[in-house]
Amino acid sequence: MKEVNQMTTEEIESLFYILVMFPYPSGVLHMGHVRVYTISDALARFHRMRGKNVINPMGWDAFGLPAENAAIERGVAPSEWTVRNIAVMKDQLGRILTDFDWSRELSTCDPDYYRWTQHLFLQLYKHGMVYRKEALVNWDPVDQTVLANEQVDKNGRSWRSGAVVEHRRLEQWFAKITAYAEDLLKDLDALDWPEHVKAMQANWIGRSEGAEFDFALDNTTNNGDADNESTPLVTVFTSRPDTLFGVSFLAVSTDHPLISRKWLPADQADKVLKTVEEMVAQQKSSGDATQPSKAGVFTGLYARHPLDSNYKVPIYVADYVLSSYGTGAVMGVPAHDLRDSEFCKVNGVHVHDPVVEPASESAADTALVFTEPGVLRKIPRNGVYGGLSGAEAMTAIVCAAEASGTGRAVVNYRLRDWLLSRQRYWGAPVPMIHCASCGVVPVPEDDLPVKLPDNVQLSGRGGSPLSRVSEWLNCKCPQCNGPAKRDTDTLDTFVDSSWYFLRFTDPHNRKLPYGASAATATMPVDLYIGGVEHAILHLLYSRFISKFLYKTQSYGPAAVKDDASISDNTRTAILRKCSSKDYNGEPFKQLLTQGMVHGLTYKDPGTGRFLRPDEIELGNSGGSPLSSFSSSATSATATVRIKSTGETPVMAFEKMSKSKYNGVDPTDTVEKYGADATRLHTLYLAPPQDVLEWNTQSIVGMQRWINRLGRLVDSACEVRPAQTIAETLTDRALLTKEARETYRQTNVAIQRATEAMSSTFAFNTAIASLIELSNYLTTVKDRTHPTYAHSVTCLIKMLSPLAPSVGEELWEVCRKNGLFDSAGISTSGSASDVSVLSQRWPDVDESALQKQKGNIVVQINGKMRFKLEDVEVDTEKEILERMAKDHPLASKWLTGKQGEQKTVVRTIHVPNKLINLIVK
Repeated sequence: MKEVNQMTTEEIESLFYILVMFPYPSGVLHMGHVRVYTISDALARFHRMRGKNVINPMGWDAFGLPAENAAIERGVAPSEWTVRNIAVMKDQLGRILTDFDWSRELSTCDPDYYRWTQHLFLQLYKHGMVYRKEALVNWDPVDQTVLANEQVDKNGRSWRSGAVVEHRRLEQWFAKITAYAEDLLKDLDALDWPEHVKAMQANWIGRSEGAEFDFALDNTTNNGDADNESTPLVTVFTSRPDTLFGVSFLAVSTDHPLISRKWLPADQADKVLKTVEEMVAQQKSSGDATQPSKAGVFTGLYARHPLDSNYKVPIYVADYVLSSYGTGAVMGVPAHDLRDSEFCKVNGVHVHDPVVEPASESAADTALVFTEPGVLRKIPRNGVYGGLSGAEAMTAIVCAAEASGTGRAVVNYRLRDWLLSRQRYWGAPVPMIHCASCGVVPVPEDDLPVKLPDNVQLSGRGGSPLSRVSEWLNCKCPQCNGPAKRDTDTLDTFVDSSWYFLRFTDPHNRKLPYGASAATATMPVDLYIGGVEHAILHLLYSRFISKFLYKTQSYGPAAVKDDASISDNTRTAILRKCSSKDYNGEPFKQLLTQGMVHGLTYKDPGTGRFLRPDEIELGNSGGSPLSSFSSSATSATATVRIKSTGETPVMAFEKMSKSKYNGVDPTDTVEKYGADATRLHTLYLAPPQDVLEWNTQSIVGMQRWINRLGRLVDSACEVRPAQTIAETLTDRALLTKEARETYRQTNVAIQRATEAMSSTFAFNTAIASLIELSNYLTTVKDRTHPTYAHSVTCLIKMLSPLAPSVGEELWEVCRKNGLFDSAGISTSGSASDVSVLSQRWPDVDESALQKQKGNIVVQINGKMRFKLEDVEVDTEKEILERMAKDHPLASKWLTGKQGEQKTVVRTIHVPNKLINLIVK
């Protein structure tokens, strides 16, 4: 690994950072891993051959719940289990011929890494970007522990104890990602990402323009015990201010401040509180508060309309309103909102007449609930706003509310602040200390990392395991030196993965998470590769953290200008690289999301049970079952049937799973077919963005092609061309027809493969172009011509990023047999220089892509009559004859005086010069 301050200007400016999403060390690679790492490895090798200074690191997203569960089930420490798995997976990555920069390797569970994760938390805290508040968590009442969402089944029960999960409020740490909502949204436009991924991000952020309105509690309806000055306002957000005069009710969350005896009417408080308690219990039993019913209860309270104090609006509690979203209250307009309409039907709420109507008869909506923008009806309730268009009414109503102090225009976001806290052991401890005198105090930087204790008994019960390790828990307050306790939460593992790409730029820095210049020279990542399942949270959190660090000048041009550790030349080169485009702290320029790998499943047509491979057989032969038999191969000669019944199973490609018996072990595949064939097959089956339907049977085709390439190279090495390719191309007019076509075919393949590897990522197209070129080369008769040797060496170069082992082997055969001389390739003899992967990727000769053209003289009975213009060189005689006959000028000479058609009795052809039609 070369440090940035050791690089030349050219090396800095040619930096190309390619990164694949680092894996969780589960201990075994699956075919999805093989696919994504083959893609990233092939692209890294390609860009290196294109002259880029490639950074292609690998690490491990090693914290997380699976290791903790494994520790409980197997009785082994999470650290030991994780380290063991990393060693196994690292070996497996080598078996599929990946060439990662292991000098940059990192693991998020290493204290040398999570020290800086904790440092990042403290930087967020220092800038007011993290805070602590109560939040709902999933609570297992039997195991007495907090559960992640994925640990709660669809019936709302704990995956471990089976108990009905409760929702409890605990103090939790949050990051203010909402402060970056606008930047996160608008900067999507600058990114070369798939449009559907950008749409998913934009929808998650959920920007909506509208207004907030304050509904004051009507004091005549409460119990009268409260101080008027402290009477709460019910503030709601709406994206449709034009419907303000159609509000029929307000709905508040079950834990809204109004839902207390202090505010509820005395004669209704008991009923309301009891009903609310039942609603909360129902939410808990469902296990999902985000999918509630339309249950509600009238509070007995009313609020005054913000623009008409005589207009009193009833207040209900509704279980679809969440305190964690928005203001914890919404206004109900059932005439113009389907959900509000349903709520009114269920709870018997009086519905006011519609206040908005279609703008024209042609736009009339026959639905009972008109939800589209329109025109405010000219009715008394709308007052002076009647007749205004929806847009005009929105502006006017918001202006009136702002003037009266009862409302304001706002931009609202669906995005919520990021919950960082986890009540688990296997994660980075939150670096905060709780002191009875000083409150919550950050751990001093010099005391980082706050390491996880080793002597922890993990049971999955009783809350955070860290709270039971007294020697770790109890500490001194860094401010008053009094007794204090550590925070027992650990950080969400998304925090670990939200900045790892920055650590890769300077992984051995002991003083900082990364050097400002190293990060600035390398970032943003030029090409980021990973599964589309990470399209929202991981990418969003990474963008937030990267932007925060950029804006606080942890890296970026401003940080480089003040970096005294680099030379002026290095500084200039880095700033010049940054000046090409300002990504505003975006971490990933281009994103490539690969689809999943599916395997073929067999199901019993009667029961729907998934069948094991040993339960099926081929009907025609009674042979062994095919665990990855292609559905397209099913025919009369290869019928799949169930052994026990003889029935035909239901076959479909589905996500690989142990329970479906359709998994494929990459290790077995590599051992049986070879790593190169496995890689080629994986890349060829489908474009990377699509689902790959794994079919082991067709991998044999790749093996055969590799063998044909071996024979092709052996054949090319049997002859010695008299000239080099450069000498031959000095006068292309002297090229034979075959040589000219060989050179053209080679450049067509180079063009297609280059485009596929650099922009479209259609690896199947790249491989297809190489197969077509190799097929053509087997038809070439004159293998002594330098264009043939040139074509063979170009073919091997383009093959090598995809199948590096075969590429190196074929290249060595060429070198030993002197083929380099005629191909114009010179090497120094050093091991690195001799490698095919150290060669330059072939450049396209644009002039060779089109067949040469010329004019052909057309004679009829020996006399020149016209010319065929722009005819491709070496056009066949039969084609030229047909072209001559079809030419507009030909009819005069091919038609007799009586209009009869003359017969061509003979054709004389001088290649590339003339064609003479003898007619009578």
